[in-house]
Amino acid sequence: MRLVLFYHSLVSDWNHGNAHFLRGVVSELLARGHDVRVYEPRSGWSRSNLLAEHGQRPLQRFRAAFPHLRSAVYDDARVDLDAALDGADLVLVHEWNDKELVRRIGMRRARSARFKLLFHDTHHRSVTAPKSMAHYDLRHYDGVLAYGDVIRDIYLERGWTQRAWTWHEAADVRVFHPVIGHERRGDLVWIGNWGDGERTAELSKFLIEPARALGLTGSVFGVRYPVEALQALAGSGLAYRGWIANYQVPAVFAEHGATVHVPRRPYVRMLPGIPTIRPFEALACGIPLVSSPWEDAEGLFTPGKDYLVARSSREMKGHLRDVLHDRELARSLAQHGLRTILERHTCGHRVDELLGIAVQLGVRARPSVAAPAARATAGVP
Repeated sequence: MRLVLFYHSLVSDWNHGNAHFLRGVVSELLARGHDVRVYEPRSGWSRSNLLAEHGQRPLQRFRAAFPHLRSAVYDDARVDLDAALDGADLVLVHEWNDKELVRRIGMRRARSARFKLLFHDTHHRSVTAPKSMAHYDLRHYDGVLAYGDVIRDIYLERGWTQRAWTWHEAADVRVFHPVIGHERRGDLVWIGNWGDGERTAELSKFLIEPARALGLTGSVFGVRYPVEALQALAGSGLAYRGWIANYQVPAVFAEHGATVHVPRRPYVRMLPGIPTIRPFEALACGIPLVSSPWEDAEGLFTPGKDYLVARSSREMKGHLRDVLHDRELARSLAQHGLRTILERHTCGHRVDELLGIAVQLGVRARPSVAAPAARATAGVP
C-alpha cells in the first residue's frame, strides 16, 4: 500500500510533539513493507525555529539517527499535488497544515476514487478554537483520525465529518525503551515546552515548588521558556538545558530517578482521556512517573500502578520522595508502566488500527514493496 502523509514536520520536533509519533508510525509502516511518502512545508514554524536557533546540525543528526526516514520539502505555492498523490492508496493530512492545502487535497479526492483521504487532529483547538477548526474544508475527506474520543465526538456532533475514529498517540519503542548502564546525574527530569501560559501555575505547583522543597537535583528540557520561568527554575535546583532532540530523551531518562507529567490546562478541563505523548514515552523508557491530575476517561493506563497521581503540591512532594527513596516502589512502577506500553500502546498497535481503518474504507492494506528497509520518499530533509 502506498501512503502519502502531509504533516507539519517529520524532521523537526521543536515545539512539535506530533513528530515523535509520526516517526514511529512511518518506521513501522516501512518495516512492514509499505511505501510511505512524507511531505512537509519548507516554511513550517517548527522547522524554521529549529534552523534559526541551531542551524543545519540537528537535521544532519536526524539523518544519522533515522537513516530510513526522509521527507519531501515543498513550498506552499508550488507543491505539485498531482505528482505527490500519484499512486496513493491512503492519504493523511495533519491539522497543522495550511487550510488552503487541506482544501486542495480534498478537491483532488473529489475527482479521484483512487485513494482514501483522512484528516488527522492531534491538538486541542477543536474545543479551544472551534471557529478556526470549522473553517477547514473537509467535505471530500473520507473521515477524521482524532487522538481522543472527545475530539472524535466533536467532529461528528458538529457535522465537520461523517466518519471519525479515535487514534491515540503511542510510543515508538524502536527509540523509546529502557537504557542500561548510564550513571545517575540527577533526581528529577522534566521534558516539555512552557506552553503559552496553559500550565504556568501547574508547573510551579507540581514541578518547581516540589523540587525546591525536597532539595532535588535534575534537569528541565524544552523551548519557549519566558524570563520569569527561567528565574523560577534558577532557584529550584533544576537546571534548564533548552531544546533536546526527542530521540536523545531515553538516555536522559536513564540518568534520572523520576519524571513528572504536567498536562496543559485544556486537556485537563475539556479533553479528558487525552494524555499527550509524553507519558507514553516515559513509561516506555522504564522511568518512574508522577503525574498531576488528568482524567484517564478512556482507560489507557492504571493510575497507581503505571504511575502515581499527585492532586496537590504536597502530594507531589510525597510521591517524589517515595519514588526516589523506595527502590521497590520505583521498580514496580517502571515495570508495570513498561508492560502496559508494550501490551497496548506502541506505534505497532497504532499501525494495526490504521490499517484496520483503511480496510473499512475499502483500501487493500497490503504491503506494496518487498524490502522492509524501503525509504520514505526520495526527498531530503
